[in-house]
Amino acid sequence: MTQRAYKYRFYPNKAQAEILEQTFGCVRFVYNRTLAYSQEQYEQGNKTNLSDWNKNLTALKKTPEFNWLKAVSSVPLQQTLRHLDKAFKAFFKSGFGYPKFKSKRNKQSACYMVNSFKWDAANQTFTLAKMERPLKIKWSRHFTGKPTSAYVSKTSTGKYFISILVNEDIQPLPKVNKTVGIDVGIKDLLVCSDNTTFGNPRTLQRFERKLARAQRQLAKKKKGSNNYRKQKLVIAKIHEKIANIRADYTHKLTTKLIRENQTICLESLRVKNMVKNKRLAKHILDANFGEIDRQFDYKATWYGRTISKIDQWFPSSKMCSGCGAIYEGKWSLAIREWICSCGQHNHRDHNASVNIEVEGLRLLAA
Repeated sequence: MTQRAYKYRFYPNKAQAEILEQTFGCVRFVYNRTLAYSQEQYEQGNKTNLSDWNKNLTALKKTPEFNWLKAVSSVPLQQTLRHLDKAFKAFFKSGFGYPKFKSKRNKQSACYMVNSFKWDAANQTFTLAKMERPLKIKWSRHFTGKPTSAYVSKTSTGKYFISILVNEDIQPLPKVNKTVGIDVGIKDLLVCSDNTTFGNPRTLQRFERKLARAQRQLAKKKKGSNNYRKQKLVIAKIHEKIANIRADYTHKLTTKLIRENQTICLESLRVKNMVKNKRLAKHILDANFGEIDRQFDYKATWYGRTISKIDQWFPSSKMCSGCGAIYEGKWSLAIREWICSCGQHNHRDHNASVNIEVEGLRLLAA
């Protein structure tokens, strides 16, 4: 059994929207209050954990001042404490991404577990706790597994989505007798050893002028006015469109390569280190390198494919794929083509993809 998330858009009625707004507000309040409590205790020399936070939440509900916390389901409030605990563990493990306070101006969300919703598989209805009627969900696709949790969110543009996590059997794809090496870049997003090239859509660059114009208009509005809020919505819609185009392109190219190849050889990328280059940071983030790598990993696990990752310091670009000789002279990003001493004319990216495939298969064989 594999856990898989199905995301749908839904349209709440007035009563459901009010309940969701209350829940989002309570979740945000509990998260921020607990984060502040944890920081305060740490400054006093006391370390707190999830158990302490739960006790603090229980005491908070009993306080008349915060009695309104009982108006919403208790499950999303408990889950937000678990999310904070997970965020702290990730921070202590990596040293990056200290938990931040949540803002009511950003995306709002709440997590419901199986004991806080009702799923009717026969009638395809999904009802959250504290709600009398099921949600009006746009079922773009159906699932067969049993839901274990539901993540409800509201974007900054006012759209509601529900992500349902289910346990189901995912059938592996038929085996194919094909391998490929992939070189990731900025000029061309992916260059494959079989001469297939996926261009870089440069999504942010396409909307950069439109976004800058909208932000300049926002700067002229009076903060807090209706026109200010309207203009912020315009900017949020531009950002949403950029994110949607980028996600759609990434999913399509990774799915295509997973379907067509049994073994995919990639270079191990350290995106956190790569974005330290101030000139290329924006282009690297826009290219979605980290998400491409993540999607290859989980889709290969789902569909019975093999991913082989070579060392990031392997000289794939400046090694001749014909004779194995290393380029002599000063190497830079400006060198797109070069001729080896053996006489082979090497295109930088395609040459790298061929070397990545050879090295990746060698590592698998070893």
